Amino acid sequence: MIKKIRPGDIVARRSYRGDILFRVEKIVKEKHQQSAHLRGVFVRLCASAPVQDLEKKNVNEIIQTKNNFLKRKHGYIKQALNRQARTRKSSLNTSKRSSSGFFELPGKVLHIEGDRMYCDRCLKTYLRLSVPCQVVHIPECEQPDMVVKHLKENRPDILVLTGHDAVKKGVQDYRNMDHYRNSKFFIDAVIRAREIEANKDDLIIIAGGCQSHFEALIDAGANFASAPGRIMIDVLDPVFIVERLAYASIYEKISLLDILEQAEMGIKGIGGVQTRGKMRLGLPRPQY
Repeated sequence: MIKKIRPGDIVARRSYRGDILFRVEKIVKEKHQQSAHLRGVFVRLCASAPVQDLEKKNVNEIIQTKNNFLKRKHGYIKQALNRQARTRKSSLNTSKRSSSGFFELPGKVLHIEGDRMYCDRCLKTYLRLSVPCQVVHIPECEQPDMVVKHLKENRPDILVLTGHDAVKKGVQDYRNMDHYRNSKFFIDAVIRAREIEANKDDLIIIAGGCQSHFEALIDAGANFASAPGRIMIDVLDPVFIVERLAYASIYEKISLLDILEQAEMGIKGIGGVQTRGKMRLGLPRPQY
């Protein structure tokens, strides 16, 4: 018996062999069939599919997929914290030649996120990574109009503009903006942000979702963007790239490959341009 699909259900698409879990946003009638509007649970992808193509997932399947996701993310978090510890130890050894220890000022982050449920997940990861941040939920279509206000209020070192995106199925011309669901909103938001701060080292911008128009985002002024290979990106890929930049010294030469390795899918998922780190060391360590 086929289970009835309702908004809020977690489903997979049979035609794609159930490769991605989606949350059903709403069900609409299109032509002679019902279609579901879908948002990825662990990837930044929007999609539509006929209801009859959807398979509702049970609790055990959802928990198993979530546990696999968390296991991979915990590995990335452990690597990041170990790297921070090594950097801190190196600074401590250097500070022995001075009368006082150094203190750290990592880069400050403003993350504007199009999916409300992703906000909490991103915020918790930033906090575990000790990255100073402000995470704000703003739907993708509203980000261009709201980005300047939040930039002026928060004055971040790093701006992240994320949410869901998708390129139409079967498209051959990836340069045509009409073929993308939300890329135009991310691009417009990047342009507005660059009107406030044009220098790519003073304000680092990371933008895009699954299958976004990478080249147009870079042309608009983003330092890093998805998706060069028009593939899926993980919910937390931008967060791990942010951590690497926030804790890299303003004097450190960071290789692009080193930064982009923080993304699970590598350079097919997220690409970018040479960028300086954002962490500054200070003396002396505060006593009070």
